[in-house]
Amino acid sequence: MSDNVLLEIKGLKKHYRNGTIKALNGIDCTIKQGEVVVIIGPSGCGKSTFLRSLNLLELPTEGEILFEGIEITDPKIDINRHRQKIGMVFQQFNLFHNLNILDNITLAPIKLLKKPKAQAEQEAMQLLERVGLADRAAVYPSQLSGGQKQRIAIVRALAMKPDVMLFDEPTSALDPEMVGEVLDVMKELAQSGMTMVVVTHEMGFAREVGTRVLFMKDGTIMEEGDPHTFFDAPKTEHARNFLAKVL
Repeated sequence: MSDNVLLEIKGLKKHYRNGTIKALNGIDCTIKQGEVVVIIGPSGCGKSTFLRSLNLLELPTEGEILFEGIEITDPKIDINRHRQKIGMVFQQFNLFHNLNILDNITLAPIKLLKKPKAQAEQEAMQLLERVGLADRAAVYPSQLSGGQKQRIAIVRALAMKPDVMLFDEPTSALDPEMVGEVLDVMKELAQSGMTMVVVTHEMGFAREVGTRVLFMKDGTIMEEGDPHTFFDAPKTEHARNFLAKVL
């Protein structure tokens, strides 16, 4: 793993309703190139808010986020330019239902990266091959299963050649039998060296694939460490109670 810091988060806070709801309450964290950081914790602890803050889908109330050394929380920054390097995969697949799969994947590379259509399509087909869905290029999202849609959503993010991938509970909307096919793609991505930040309830994935676990509670990072240490010997009472319920 490289020592290159990709994301640096300093004093991040997100408050709602004039500060009465503190979704994030002072988060300091660095994410290095090649890390797979898994964020876990009870519902409502701020996991998704934290993840969505990393590309400013949630605007912080306070604090700084540096991405590749540039403070993206600075209002003068063109955030859309930096977002092109930050892939995002949501719970709900957010595919365009009026476009076939190939067009879903090539839309952003052609429009935003100004790639020639033929090149964008060739790269999209290679990615579809990688996730076992090359034969679905011409169909529409409505003709796919949930697991297939989520694999396409991952491919669509990868088509922009991002420097980091953010996953917001990518398997939570799937039927149980489809979870494995999405996690397999994510494992392969991690093995290829992609920097990933993953909010998930899949503890097996966190233990097996994560390089670091962040345990959140009440809008703060309560505990962090390598997965084996965290799962086998959690330091805090909060983490022990949480793991007792989910394992």
